[in-house]
Amino acid sequence: MARAAASFRMQRALHAAAPLLVAALLIGAWQWAVRAFDVPDYLVPSPGDIARTLVADRELLFGSLAVTLKITFLSLALSVLFGTLLAFLFVQSRWLEASLFPYVVILQVTPIVAIAPLIIIWVKDTLAALTICATIVAIFPIVSNTVIGLRSVDPGLADLFRLHGATRWQTLVRLRIPSALPSFFAGLRISAGLALIGAVVAEFVAGTGGAETGLAYQLLQAGYQLRIPRVFAALALITAVGIALFGATSALGRVALRHWHESARSR
Repeated sequence: MARAAASFRMQRALHAAAPLLVAALLIGAWQWAVRAFDVPDYLVPSPGDIARTLVADRELLFGSLAVTLKITFLSLALSVLFGTLLAFLFVQSRWLEASLFPYVVILQVTPIVAIAPLIIIWVKDTLAALTICATIVAIFPIVSNTVIGLRSVDPGLADLFRLHGATRWQTLVRLRIPSALPSFFAGLRISAGLALIGAVVAEFVAGTGGAETGLAYQLLQAGYQLRIPRVFAALALITAVGIALFGATSALGRVALRHWHESARSR
């Protein structure tokens, strides 16, 4: 038993260390190539230059990061709220799903860069407009995956609930929602990344300056001014946030499902 536990811990440590080792090798190769070929930093900065820029411009970059995070988390929360409500409505009525689901698909397939200018014109508050744009990008995986999960109920269990006279509400709360959780968390992982992408794209389209500007605006400004290390530093922050969001939503799903669902059990 002790040997099996030690082997399991070793496998988990290797699983965590492998991507970090690959990242270290890639960063080392990047640093060496830039120095060896004397590449100017206005073309491709070295990882060292990017790190120094993160330190030197930390107030500007991290202040903008806070604005982008605010839009991301607001849009993700709205996506979860309205997405799950729509999914519950669709499951309760096939006619309602047939009537409204195509419009959810239309929102998903319409490029946000095409409708964002209209939303920014119609909604006077910039933060609210950007949040709406990011929510439109992020809501579809929640709706689609939750609907699939709510409908993917074991027929035998559904018959058992009917046999015992369970109401529609009892069936929803005690059978459909638990059955839908794996699909919901799969959609949440996707929506978290899309909320960040939607926030950044909306900021690009808005192109607003001022005291509260997100990382996308800093990317634009740095590109115009040929401050390429700052561009890479902002990109590094966006990437780090995306990885953190994926990790956080994955961990949340494992905590919620680990005691009863195969997808979250340790192998």
